[in-house]
Amino acid sequence: MADSEALITPKLLDALYTEAMVLADEARSYFESGRFNDECLDDATLPVAFSCESLKVTTRLMHCIAWLLNQKALHGDELNEGEAWNHNRELGYAAASDGPVVALFPEEAQQIINASEELFQRLQRLSIRLEYQEIVEPPVHDMFRRLQTSF
Repeated sequence: MADSEALITPKLLDALYTEAMVLADEARSYFESGRFNDECLDDATLPVAFSCESLKVTTRLMHCIAWLLNQKALHGDELNEGEAWNHNRELGYAAASDGPVVALFPEEAQQIINASEELFQRLQRLSIRLEYQEIVEPPVHDMFRRLQTSF
């Protein structure tokens, strides 16, 4: 776990979690406000596309939040060894947004969608690096190394 702690610190996890929660709140507020429909009165097809994109954003952000909460538990020693090795704790799949369609949306909607994708992609990269470290130095080797330094 020592190497993964070099990649993930409690401060980083807190910052990413705060970012995800703030973005989720902004998205919820925008989706519920009706501003999108007010700004797109001349195109009847955009609200349907926006509904699809809002579901993608919500799914993406929920995957981010769940993964971050899991990482906080894992790095905060809230999970036992068996739970920590459970690979079902990976960052879930989230469909990418349709760039050309999103480009037709109002600026605020584009910003929320793009921010959710950017956050998700950063967490994907972090998750991949963590998985790679685990392959290079499996937890069992880390335990042996810690035992050796204790004696």
